[in-house]
Amino acid sequence: MSVRVVLVDDQALIRTGFKMILESEGDIEVVGEAGDGREAISLARSARPDVILMDVQMPTMDGLEATGRIVQDASIPSRIVILTTFERDDYVFDALRAGASGFLLKNSPPEDLVHAVRVVAAGDALLAPSVTRTVIEGFVQRRARRIDEGELQRLTERETEILRLLATGKSNSELAAYLFLGEGTIKTHVSSVLTKLGLRDRMQAVIFAYESGLIEPGEQRE
Repeated sequence: MSVRVVLVDDQALIRTGFKMILESEGDIEVVGEAGDGREAISLARSARPDVILMDVQMPTMDGLEATGRIVQDASIPSRIVILTTFERDDYVFDALRAGASGFLLKNSPPEDLVHAVRVVAAGDALLAPSVTRTVIEGFVQRRARRIDEGELQRLTERETEILRLLATGKSNSELAAYLFLGEGTIKTHVSSVLTKLGLRDRMQAVIFAYESGLIEPGEQRE
């Protein structure tokens, strides 16, 4: 089955370029385009795409507000990838906190765009290792919200360990090798962590781990 994508950007030239790249792949279909956040919400409800590529700075309604509204609408199954130039990386962090599943630089190579769509469509988060952690660490230090200690206590000891390791950037296969567990078992634990904490995906789990103090900014991969 094709991955259904909606492109949201106020620049038609950018949308056209992205559409050409994506539709050159046999398993990806662009099912709609929008020029601002308000149009994006309407299109998300009618087209119900798998993935929305969302610009941040747009007229009428920006991508940040649109992302929040789409994620909060349980009738919309779409996952969102934020498109950014990193001129306003505070917007990127707010969008991730609002429920976006990742972000992509607009000047990324075509293969990165295709990879991002496939990864997010598969239900994972686009954790660009170094840049993602830089953004999350920087803004968590400045904007950390208060986490109820009871939230972390919902997790078992193993789940807490997996959440901490996941936040250092480990993939499922790396977690499995590190903990001497099967990948299927890791997926089950990750799913349990997300369910217990009420989180949408791994990206939100990473943010939660930093904001709760489970992992400190600057902590390295093990």
